[in-house]
Amino acid sequence: MRVSGAVPDRPARLARRAVAAVFAVHGTVSGGFATRIPWLREHLGLSPGWLGLALVFMTVGASAAMPLAAGLAHRLGPRRSLRLLTVVCCAALPLPALAPRLGWLCLALLVYGAGLGLLDVAMNDHGVRVEHAYGRSVMSGLHGMWSAGALLGGAGGAVAAQGGLPAPAHLSLVAPALAVAGVVACRWVPGGAAAPGGEGATGTTGPEGATGTSGASAAEGGEGAAPAPPRFAPPTRGALAVGLVGFCAVFAEGASMDWSGIYLRDVTGAGPGLAAAAYTAFACTMAIARFTGDAAVRRFGAVRTVRASGGVAALGGALVVAAESPPLAVAGFALVGVGIAVVVPLCFAAAGRTAPEAPARAIAGVATLAYASGLAAPAAVGWIAETTSLTFSFGLVTALLFGLVAGAGVLRPAPRAVRPEPGATPGESGPPTQRTAASRDVATAGGPGTHREVAPGRDPVAPPPPGRGTERAPGQPGRAGPAGRTPPPPTGQTPTPETPAPDDGTG
Repeated sequence: MRVSGAVPDRPARLARRAVAAVFAVHGTVSGGFATRIPWLREHLGLSPGWLGLALVFMTVGASAAMPLAAGLAHRLGPRRSLRLLTVVCCAALPLPALAPRLGWLCLALLVYGAGLGLLDVAMNDHGVRVEHAYGRSVMSGLHGMWSAGALLGGAGGAVAAQGGLPAPAHLSLVAPALAVAGVVACRWVPGGAAAPGGEGATGTTGPEGATGTSGASAAEGGEGAAPAPPRFAPPTRGALAVGLVGFCAVFAEGASMDWSGIYLRDVTGAGPGLAAAAYTAFACTMAIARFTGDAAVRRFGAVRTVRASGGVAALGGALVVAAESPPLAVAGFALVGVGIAVVVPLCFAAAGRTAPEAPARAIAGVATLAYASGLAAPAAVGWIAETTSLTFSFGLVTALLFGLVAGAGVLRPAPRAVRPEPGATPGESGPPTQRTAASRDVATAGGPGTHREVAPGRDPVAPPPPGRGTERAPGQPGRAGPAGRTPPPPTGQTPTPETPAPDDGTG
């Protein structure tokens, strides 16, 4: 992993731009669909409750598909799987608008949700890999590209709605263009990184492994190929805590995306054009906040940033609930966009840290929990509005936003995930300060960046000057360490007879 402040190499920069373009495509798909939900409701004559029921199938499709993304990347390779899932997601965009009745709408939303969920996990997995290659926060900027795409899709949807263009024609024109853009961008996505969970997974590779400039991929059948990951891996306790924070943010995001236009029309009496502007304002402020979010995280830290953002989001939700005119409601949705902007990127980055050896599976677990809430939010808001009111529904959304303030502490980076390995030089790999059996084996073999082993429970002493070609086992009897002591051999290993070793200047 590159140290913070290092200038990324050209492959890393190209990879970041390519992944950012895929984020933008996904956001444009989401934004274009969200602004045409009012058209769907009017075209099929659905009540809020029936519309909410139909949107549940989008939740089911995404939740069922997300855990499959890691296995697909392992079998096809990261680049090919991302290209395929980009095409699938774009191809599913017009399907809901073509549905002639409620039953077909539910089926179309099932397929559409699966496409969204699969691509979401795949692109965030690549985002975590790029962030590790950079050695600093970049996830907020990548999600900023998603918001920029959502803004573009929302603006296009608002123009189409204002001009009276039917949703099937609008979305059928947009989908092929987005698919072509995504496929072209995938040319620069790293294709040589090892399969998730393999030797070159995020957190265990250097810049070469993360940016695809290394050797053959394990996913493509090279030596040391990792075993196929399980079809579904339940999230760990740490990932579950991160997912609950994402739950609060994504629930508010899903509710705002799919119901902001209807809220303005039904509660404040806005026309079609102004109602679509609510989502546009929400996506615009979210994009701006995400593009500046990485700088805020580097300056204030993830925990403080999320706590402050949660307060802003809760204030915006309260403004929406209290609004009696369209401008006030639009301002409230804009504040909600600012407040939840950086939460989801930081949740995905934290998810990658909880399982650095298999980030795709950890991200899939967190994404399944978080986005299940976001995709379930439209249905929940519709059901509650059916029995109470839309205003009361958004009151509950506002209450959830206070959970961001309370749960921000779980996003604090673990020290062992960011502290450099003693004696390691920039560009060398391996989970920082983590003493696993694999790392002991590398140390015994004289692997790069590890010049001796430290007994369990002891702090490492000052490292010797970097050297290469040492064949003796670190801490071998008869060869004193820097402090004049012979460190004991690692637990479970037998000292080997002393053999001559090249002088590395530490004797």
